[in-house]
Amino acid sequence: MSVIGIDFGNESCYVAVARAGGIETIANDYSLRATPSCVAFSPRNRIIGVAAKNQMVTNMKNTIHGFKRLLGRSIDDPFIKQELKHLPFNVVKCDNNKIGINVNYLNEQHTFSVEQITGMLLTKLKEISETSLKTKVNDCVISVPSYFTNAERKALLDSASIAGLNVLRLFNETAATALSYGIYKQDLPNPEEKPRNVVFVDCGYTSLQVFICAFNKGKLKMLASTFDSQLGGREFDYILAEHFSKDFKSRYNIDPRTNARAFLRLLAEVEKIKKQMSANSTKLPMNIECFMDDKDVHADIKRTEFEELAMHLFNRVEVTLEQCLKDSKLSKDDIYSVEIVGGSSRIPYIKSLIEKIFGKIPSTTLNQDEAVSRGCALQCAMLSPAVRVRDFSVTDIQSFPIELLWDPSDNSDDGRAEVFPKNHPVPFSKMLSFYRLAPFTVKAHYSGPIPYADSYIGQFTVRDVKPTSDGASQKVKVKARVNIHGIFSISSATLLEKSEVQDEPVTTSETMETSEKETQPVEPEEKKDEKKKSVTKTIDLRIESITHGYSTMDLNNYIEQEGKMVAADRQEKERIDVRNSLEEYIYDMRGRISNEDDLAPYIVDADRENISKQLEDLEIWLYEDGEDCIKNIYSEKLDVLKGVGEPIKRRKVEYTTFPSVKDQAVELISKAERDIDAFKKGVEQFNHLDAAEVDKLAETLNNAKRWLEEKAAQVSATPLYKDIPIKLDEFVREKHSIEENVSKVLYKPKPAPKVEPPPPKEEEKRENEPMETEQPVENGKDA
Repeated sequence: MSVIGIDFGNESCYVAVARAGGIETIANDYSLRATPSCVAFSPRNRIIGVAAKNQMVTNMKNTIHGFKRLLGRSIDDPFIKQELKHLPFNVVKCDNNKIGINVNYLNEQHTFSVEQITGMLLTKLKEISETSLKTKVNDCVISVPSYFTNAERKALLDSASIAGLNVLRLFNETAATALSYGIYKQDLPNPEEKPRNVVFVDCGYTSLQVFICAFNKGKLKMLASTFDSQLGGREFDYILAEHFSKDFKSRYNIDPRTNARAFLRLLAEVEKIKKQMSANSTKLPMNIECFMDDKDVHADIKRTEFEELAMHLFNRVEVTLEQCLKDSKLSKDDIYSVEIVGGSSRIPYIKSLIEKIFGKIPSTTLNQDEAVSRGCALQCAMLSPAVRVRDFSVTDIQSFPIELLWDPSDNSDDGRAEVFPKNHPVPFSKMLSFYRLAPFTVKAHYSGPIPYADSYIGQFTVRDVKPTSDGASQKVKVKARVNIHGIFSISSATLLEKSEVQDEPVTTSETMETSEKETQPVEPEEKKDEKKKSVTKTIDLRIESITHGYSTMDLNNYIEQEGKMVAADRQEKERIDVRNSLEEYIYDMRGRISNEDDLAPYIVDADRENISKQLEDLEIWLYEDGEDCIKNIYSEKLDVLKGVGEPIKRRKVEYTTFPSVKDQAVELISKAERDIDAFKKGVEQFNHLDAAEVDKLAETLNNAKRWLEEKAAQVSATPLYKDIPIKLDEFVREKHSIEENVSKVLYKPKPAPKVEPPPPKEEEKRENEPMETEQPVENGKDA
């Protein structure tokens, strides 16, 4: 069993595994370390990852991407409405205002939830891991942006359940990056010393996260974390795409913004040119052939032009950087270094802003693309009992303040409390006391400014609360907790019931002194003190929760659906594999039977023409009527074809292999005959051999030699298009038989010389002589 860390990104995913040699990033079935976050649907199967991204333009409506930002959201969310403008697939409204994605799958219209789509991607990542590691994968740690709310975190956990993954922790990308940095640092200060403060700037495809960590040996503590969830590399791509769209409209009279497929192509091109600008300040050209209306387009741009276009975005970057430094309550002098991760942090202007605000040149110690997945793999190894790894304490923080609301019991109770302020350490639990006569409800929501339309977390009703026997309020202890996944809940509630019970009477005894002569004791006088004591009894109370996430029934239904789709994908893959094998065999045989250096000499012309006709008919069938046949039909036709082709291939192998096997046998016999001559000449090396056995071997070798010459003559006289007169297996057996006989007779080891034991020494002789025994004496006389 292996444990993995998954960096679940909006554009692509990385999977890392902790092994004895360290952390390794797993390559997918295309030998790439990055797997695109794309899921596509076709009339026959699902396509996930690299293959899905490759058909994003051609199968646009059925290729789903960018769905990470839709997780756990309502379709009425203004953010979602803005986001859907950039997504070309069809989105529909489902129950409870959830987002449904409508696709054509198996020639039918299907609607999948965002959690199901995410589950499909995680299933693919799990399959990639199991194929690479050659073992089952179950436990994992998955990264989430630090600004993900309860709803989004619960949605991701549901997706992991659909994929059959056991998530040990939803790990904030911020903490994962910091862990992958800190665990390998051997020069961190001791716990009692001043910590090392490091700034991390993670500008990814869709968001910017800036965070500051304090490091000591064996532990890290997050000090501050700020973000802009709407600012990433994608926004810079849109700026460039908008610029070129206006340019093309004025010069070519075409507008890519009106054509979704053209706009996707444009986005792919501007992303390339954006990366080139990070390393080049000169004017860079962009050319797209047959872009729209069969027109080729050409344009160019310089880095300075790009920076002017994106200045409003850079200003937002600057605000986020400054806010993080302010929240940490540190000065520039307190900062040890600044580490950058994420693809968009390579933009030169962002680097200059980092140096300006923090006073340090950005460092690239970490792998900018794989740091998060490596941190997740490390955390998974720490949490799983299956792997041993050096422990490293991680103290994360709460991104948004969490407030509880309830109906106040009296005027002194204002009915609200902020239980977890911003940047509070997590995971963490707090106990709250309520005095109630009946069941009551506590509602939780995020307070303060958050980048979401809905701040709701959930409501929790504490049941089974009753007044005391005299009608007074009962004390209820409620535990509010943000768990290891960053999810808030009311995890438990207990009733503290106080009562006074009659204590057992305390008896004191006074006894009189008695003399030893007294046989009966004197009865003591008894005094009884009656006391009462207070006893507190704890009673666990039921909690009914209404929060985000699917019910157990819905989740089980999705898990079942995913299992069926996985089985269907497997069957389709097997069908395609057999079809490809048939197609490959057709092309292989067609080329080989006509090649004079290959199979052509081993087949007569008439048979070659028949086989060529058979191959041609099969190829036509394969691309017409046989395009979408079931696996068994392809298997049957492949078996028939192999029944014709394999004998020809085997014939070639036998004819080409026979000379070398024959030469080996002849050389074996020749060497044995030379050694027999040496034996007859009395060479000392062979003195231990038996003459009769050697003579018999010589006769056997002569017979074998004649047999070889006879068979070799038969093979030479046989045309290559006919089967070889002696099967190669029979020839090999004969060769092995000769080897065994020769080894048994000629090369048996010499017998070990007999070693005479040395004569016994005088002492040993005396020790071995029998001892004299005295005769028994009876009645003082000699016997």
